[in-house]
Amino acid sequence: MPSALVLIANGTEEMEFTIVFDTLVRAGIECTSAFVPAEEEIGLAHAGGWGIDSPTVTCSRGVKIVSDTTLEALQSAGTKNVYDAVIIPGGAKGADTLARSQAVQELVASQYEGSRLIGMICAGSLVAKTSKLPKQPITSHPSVKRQLESDYEYKEESVVVSGKLVTSRGPGTAFPFAFKIIELLCGEAKVKEVRDPMVFPENNQ
Repeated sequence: MPSALVLIANGTEEMEFTIVFDTLVRAGIECTSAFVPAEEEIGLAHAGGWGIDSPTVTCSRGVKIVSDTTLEALQSAGTKNVYDAVIIPGGAKGADTLARSQAVQELVASQYEGSRLIGMICAGSLVAKTSKLPKQPITSHPSVKRQLESDYEYKEESVVVSGKLVTSRGPGTAFPFAFKIIELLCGEAKVKEVRDPMVFPENNQ
């Protein structure tokens, strides 16, 4: 069974997190969500908050999600966790946290060097830059285009695939983004198997 690690931070765009996570689960992909704190949040602990194994995360529109674990807990578990895919959602605040995190940068660089899949959507594509991924085709939310276009071959397509890097634009492209990840991990037949019970419109790719 393929596996995916889906990162989340306070301010993550909830549609990009939940749509991708849920759709991958429907394809039989074993998904784990891992919280990454902003620098000012490190060390904080309160009821239902940061500093515990499964923190409650407040997303960009106020939706609260309890993550499975934290990235720190995974990295300090004493075993090397290797995932078939690592997913970076957007949301301005959440993406900024993920892009600034050294732990995330090291994770993405290792994933890339290991030729394993990386998915970035919306402002999450900024992690490609802070992780120093090489110049290649990429897309993102239009709001961060200027931060990427001088270092990458910027595209306007809904989903852009460059080797093992898959990038997408925003909440409205979350389903096509998830379907592409499923296709790359599980094949086209699995995408159809997932799409049909969802009654997903055929003219939407």
